[in-house]
Amino acid sequence: MAGVTSEIPPPAEPPSGVRRSTTREGSRVVIIGGGPGGYEAALVAAQLGAGVTLIERQGLGGSAVLTDVVPSKTLIATAEWMTLTESSRELGIKPTGGHDGSLEVDLNRVNQRVLRLAGAQSRDIRARLQREGITLVDGTGRLDGPGAVIAETDQGQRRFAADVILLATGARPRVLPTAEPDGERILTWTQMYEAADDLEKLIVVGSGVTGAEFAGAYNALGVPVVLVSSRDRVLPGEDADAAELIETVFRRRGMDVMSRSRAAAVHRTGDGVEVELTDGQVVTGSHCLLAVGGVPNSEDLGLAQAGVATTESGHIEVDRVSRTTVRGVYAAGDVTGVLPLASVAAMQGRIAMWHSLGDAVSPLDLQMVSANIFTAPEIATVGIPERAITEREVNGKITMLPLGGNPRAKMLGITEGFIKVFSHRSSGLVLGGVVVAPRASELIFPLTLAISNRLTVDEVSAAFTVYPSLSGSIAEAARLLHATET
Repeated sequence: MAGVTSEIPPPAEPPSGVRRSTTREGSRVVIIGGGPGGYEAALVAAQLGAGVTLIERQGLGGSAVLTDVVPSKTLIATAEWMTLTESSRELGIKPTGGHDGSLEVDLNRVNQRVLRLAGAQSRDIRARLQREGITLVDGTGRLDGPGAVIAETDQGQRRFAADVILLATGARPRVLPTAEPDGERILTWTQMYEAADDLEKLIVVGSGVTGAEFAGAYNALGVPVVLVSSRDRVLPGEDADAAELIETVFRRRGMDVMSRSRAAAVHRTGDGVEVELTDGQVVTGSHCLLAVGGVPNSEDLGLAQAGVATTESGHIEVDRVSRTTVRGVYAAGDVTGVLPLASVAAMQGRIAMWHSLGDAVSPLDLQMVSANIFTAPEIATVGIPERAITEREVNGKITMLPLGGNPRAKMLGITEGFIKVFSHRSSGLVLGGVVVAPRASELIFPLTLAISNRLTVDEVSAAFTVYPSLSGSIAEAARLLHATET
């Protein structure tokens, strides 16, 4: 091919103290995409003795680090400080001096910190990959048949022959034909960190996870927020009790939640925006955030020419060990549409390398995946949903324990939240759970371990917990599911 040079990187040295896999040592691995699926796969492949090339066009860490997970969760962590003061007077804390004790937020400084931390994380990932001997290419990659990759760089094209290829190109925000983002007033979640100077009233279109997280964060930071939800409640795909609690909290904190309201169009009005609803209503604000899902970055990858199958939505078809329909070509992360979580993308990437390079591997099991929604309080879930039991798909039992009765929660002024545990009615195996609480993302781990290790509720309840602790309620909920029938 004219203008294309063929390059085969040498095998990377494995980290100190790590035993090489001898099955496919020296294999050439090329990864397109440097997000969690890509860079975690690269580390595993290098550990197993492969020569690894990673091609990334945006920056190491991908959108998860630069524009999505790390920035949004940093913003939310800042907003969390504002919600922590809600119970201050009840706890006996009062402001000194003559002012009212209210806190002000400098959104410019918040955004500067958000972007600074995202950039630092990206640089840390780059440094780690370089230490492991991974060849990094700044550019855009595409398949050149099933056994090679073309990278478009500032220096021209480069061609990499490969024994194994991983596609981990992620996804981008979906936009509406009648609501094109302009980067100033009509924004996707990747553009929100440029809107600090004059963010006077934010309209969030979409009440799924992304919409709820951003709406809750900006509301806590003191920005008036209107949340436009086309469904009966926010977070329509989540646990019903958890979603109802979060919507109640949103309304209590002054958020305008417009249920059963679908956006038809968004218009720029000079110094603001107008969101036109399908029922004719018009909502005005200074900015509009579009949070209506994502679109896989599967175009221009040469998939059809290589024979890689995709779904109608454009996602790359994969099995539980991340294989596509072409031998030697794997895919991981949001481009596959399996589950839009950074942790799942990373696991898919690792599984792809373990499988392709001949190491021990277990197929991806989504029942083992814990997920978290970073509202305040947080919502964490793992295992089967409650509806699997209520709709009699599973012969299970349910217990729900309000967090307000926990002694540690009382000390911390926590009045909202609960813990649910689901178990099999006959065997007592832990099948799933929901935690709604501050730092629920940390509290869900015992239930994740229980499911992963096939523990029963009796085994969970028999383990010691610290007194007083929020985790004590997990053991108590498990104890309530003890089987007394004979």
